[in-house]
Amino acid sequence: MMQTARRHAIAAGLVFALFAASTAAFAECRVAFDMGSSGIRAGASSSPATRRADIDYLGPLWAGRGLEETLAPTIKALRELSVQAGFGDDCRRAAGGFSAWRLALQQDAGQLAAALRRIHDESGVALLVLPQLREGAYGYLGARQLLGDKLSTSHVLDIGGGSLQVAGERTAYGEPLGQKVVQRYLCQEIRNSESAPCTLQPMTGEELAIARGLLREKLAGVAPALPETVTMTAISRPVSRGVAPAVARLAGEGAETTGFRRAALSRAIERIANLTQAETAAAVGSPAAYVAYLLSDMLLVEGLLQATGGDELQVAELDLTNLPGLLADDRLFDWAGHYGCYLDRLRDLGLEAYASDPASCP
Repeated sequence: MMQTARRHAIAAGLVFALFAASTAAFAECRVAFDMGSSGIRAGASSSPATRRADIDYLGPLWAGRGLEETLAPTIKALRELSVQAGFGDDCRRAAGGFSAWRLALQQDAGQLAAALRRIHDESGVALLVLPQLREGAYGYLGARQLLGDKLSTSHVLDIGGGSLQVAGERTAYGEPLGQKVVQRYLCQEIRNSESAPCTLQPMTGEELAIARGLLREKLAGVAPALPETVTMTAISRPVSRGVAPAVARLAGEGAETTGFRRAALSRAIERIANLTQAETAAAVGSPAAYVAYLLSDMLLVEGLLQATGGDELQVAELDLTNLPGLLADDRLFDWAGHYGCYLDRLRDLGLEAYASDPASCP
């Protein structure tokens, strides 16, 4: 419990530190790579341009193949993205790895460290595996920069493919419960299927109750991490393009929405749970890509609202990345200059390697 409290205190402190760094002029040109579960985004302190490459990192990990097959396309992308965007050759480069990279670390720290060394040797980019709460701080920083005074809630909710973050100015919560992970978990538990997305619909009333109970257990850490009153703005597409317009349509309000109430979400879940996916698509008017994950996304958001005691969720459509946070993160670039030491500590300390002091390296 003391370690948990300390981690959340650190998360709060680093939000303030990142804000301070983001408002100051960079003394150097920096290029950062945001490496999530589905690919890479590149950005620079000297340019508004960004570039991306799509690479599926979660699939091979879930299949037990590790990341070996992704290394060549990753190295190629890291070499080419900054060239395509016209970032300067003299810029310092560093990358942050998030949910998929945390999973790879959990599976085999030694194997991951060897893969990171190869990526660095062949691309010149130091890739560091970042803790969940660090990612939450990046998300909050990015949302505040983009929304300004329009951000009227205490926290932002960011649901990615492999993880979710509820991040505020002083507290944060994060878990490996992103869109793809939750869908796969419910497929395993309810359909006895390892494939994702599987066909969760139609669900019986009993299966729906089981799904809600499973997510309630998974989200048991929300209340200890966020003991104060929490209001949330959802900033990612599973909600802004999937859940929110579906709830609005089912409530007869059209597709445009800036938020919805938990009671309306629960009614929408009850309405579509026993439908097929084709029937759901017709009912909500959403593309198939969103309908495939819609029910599990709805159940996850409902569970989060219940866990935080929230009656309403605000929604904002943001093209949010971790790039502003990465570029403002001095520790990231300090570690890039002591990368061999970081890899040694990664093997020994796991995620805690990032929180240790680069200056203490020999």
